[in-house]
Amino acid sequence: MLRGKAHKSGWQGVVLVAVTYVYFLIFAQFAFVHRLASLGLEDAYLKAVMAAMAVGGILVSLIAPRVKMWAAPAARLRAGFVAAGAAALLTLLPLGLASSLEVSFLIGAGLGLLTVTLATDLPAWTGNRNPLFKVGLGTGIGYLICNFPPLFTATPAIQAAAAAALCVAGAIATMGRAQPMQVEAMAQTEVSFVRALMCFTALVWLDSAAFLIIQSSPTLKAGTWDGSVHLWTNGLLHLFAAVASAWLLRKRGLSFVLISAFGLLGVACLLLLDSSRVALASVFYPIGVSLYSVALVAYPSLIAPASSFAERGRKAGWIYAVAGWCGSALGIGMGQNLGHVPPLFVLAAGCAIALPLLVKALMSRRREALATALVLLAALGVDRIVVAGHTATKRSQIERGRQVYISEGCISCHSQYVRPNSPDELMWGPVESVEQIQRQHPPLIGNRRQGPDLAEVGNRRSPLWLMAHFYDPAEVSSRSIMPSFAFLFRDERGDDLLAYLESLKGGDTTAHLAAEQAWHLPATVEAQANAVRGAALFQSYCGTCHNTDGRTRSVWESSFRRLPTNFASGRLIDLPNSDSREQRMNRIAHITKFGIHGTDMPGHEYLPNEEIASISLWLLQNIAQPAPNR
Repeated sequence: MLRGKAHKSGWQGVVLVAVTYVYFLIFAQFAFVHRLASLGLEDAYLKAVMAAMAVGGILVSLIAPRVKMWAAPAARLRAGFVAAGAAALLTLLPLGLASSLEVSFLIGAGLGLLTVTLATDLPAWTGNRNPLFKVGLGTGIGYLICNFPPLFTATPAIQAAAAAALCVAGAIATMGRAQPMQVEAMAQTEVSFVRALMCFTALVWLDSAAFLIIQSSPTLKAGTWDGSVHLWTNGLLHLFAAVASAWLLRKRGLSFVLISAFGLLGVACLLLLDSSRVALASVFYPIGVSLYSVALVAYPSLIAPASSFAERGRKAGWIYAVAGWCGSALGIGMGQNLGHVPPLFVLAAGCAIALPLLVKALMSRRREALATALVLLAALGVDRIVVAGHTATKRSQIERGRQVYISEGCISCHSQYVRPNSPDELMWGPVESVEQIQRQHPPLIGNRRQGPDLAEVGNRRSPLWLMAHFYDPAEVSSRSIMPSFAFLFRDERGDDLLAYLESLKGGDTTAHLAAEQAWHLPATVEAQANAVRGAALFQSYCGTCHNTDGRTRSVWESSFRRLPTNFASGRLIDLPNSDSREQRMNRIAHITKFGIHGTDMPGHEYLPNEEIASISLWLLQNIAQPAPNR
């Protein structure tokens, strides 16, 4: 055995486990899906592409232990990292359906080679001293990195580049290794291989279903992953639970960890049935995930008995092929088709995981078991009688706001469906898939548009603009026929409605932002612009904020994130001296049409290009001037 070297290089095992988890979670199951959506590969195409990844993962997981190529474990790991990193970089290219299928297969194949090879030879990278702790630390750090706010909220392109960079780091971490350690289980277990396979499959199934359900519901996502506080909390919970899992595996055994993980995940899935309990679910879910994730790595490499490296590799292959890939696919399918995890499925999974231990405990502790059952029944009765009667008061602010939206009849005038292949996509934002809409309860698509579509309004309007609009719609949005809803702010309903509208941000906005940046005034429209007409339009649509006596400016002056420019004070828009007149015109038109992101200034997406051009021409002639030379 390489006892000396392995002892000194235990950090390598931490790095390899962390990198593999980050690649799978932040890229393969997250960024890649968003990238496909931005390429227009959704619904049936998306399922086909993700199926290709599963096929690659399952196939390589099963055949890798039997292939003699790259006999040295370090060489195999480097090959896996190269394949995975190359696949991540390939997603930055403009892919079609065929090339997406190929890249997806490569992602699965690279992960299959990585996971099986790493599990087979993991003791060589963790060393003899506290290998379970190093697996737990690596897993926890991996989840912490995934929840690092700048990475979690980055664009798919940045996440793909980060995944490729981590693959390079993983390959570097394998340098200098020559031969593996002896085959020996470093922790004892009473769990058979078949039962372990069944338990891990059920846990991955629950985890994948819950993840997709949360991602697909704005209300649930707002209570779990929206905002830096939630992300940091999730990351630290993952890290704590992963280290605790390593300790529990050594002290209490695999069966205890699997049952504990199921208890937390099962409860989280049941809590997600009621959005008012999402805060509690957001605590149980990451702890349960990290508990079983550490065991998923440690079982085939450090716990399962094996007489040879070949047997260890075969067990790892079956664990990751069946539990990892098949369990994940089944969970995603459940989330897509049902939108929730049925309680009966949670019960069935619990029987599969905990039944052998429960039967043994019941036979030896009958009176304690009876007393526990009576307490559970009493608690259930209290929950139904007392807690259920106060469900309405426990709803989240977003959920309450959605009910206000429904009760006030907003659906009568506003749709929540960006129609594909139409001007909607530039005006209102990215298109939601039919499956995403079907998961709403009830769907709020709407069939009339006396007002603008609101599917992505959280990306287009600030809370202050929405509040000012509710108070005086016609002042904020010229010619609006919407009545005032100022009365909602006499109690919490107004704030609840604002929270709900701000949550309507949809999915990946990369393609939409790119379309905004590419937009420019058509030359024929610019030539027909009328400055006199522009002056009248400015007074109607812009004067309320940009005139000295503008009503919106006066009423909400202290609330603006950045006070709107007062166009009565002289030169107000700095434009580069090097810009041509056409470039300055287009810069102003772009601000007029799409607003200024990060401020309270909205766009005027609904105005025809002719009116945008006229407003911009008037501004160019009367307000905007080139910046002075310095």
